[in-house]
Amino acid sequence: MLNKNVIDEINAKVSEVLHNSPAKDIEKNVRMLLASAFTRLDLVTRDEFDVQQEVLQRTREKLMILEGKVSELEALLKKSTHLSIDSHASSHSAKEKLDNEDMHEK
Repeated sequence: MLNKNVIDEINAKVSEVLHNSPAKDIEKNVRMLLASAFTRLDLVTRDEFDVQQEVLQRTREKLMILEGKVSELEALLKKSTHLSIDSHASSHSAKEKLDNEDMHEK
């Protein structure tokens, strides 16, 4: 990215070279050409870039926190699911035992 100081230096040098020459029209055309080229490049200032970089950093930090929370919730869900399955299986086994005991008594 070009710095504003670099653009000003180029402008100053072009002005200096062309200041006393009959090429004032060329200077105007070069300025307009450069201004048009820089406009088409869709450049941002350093301040705008720094702000966006800070926003991106905060977003990354929030993403990491959320990923950690999701992992914790997934672990709790997995643990809860295993407990539920184990509980269901043990109650099912107990019911079968009672049914078997009832059948033997008859």
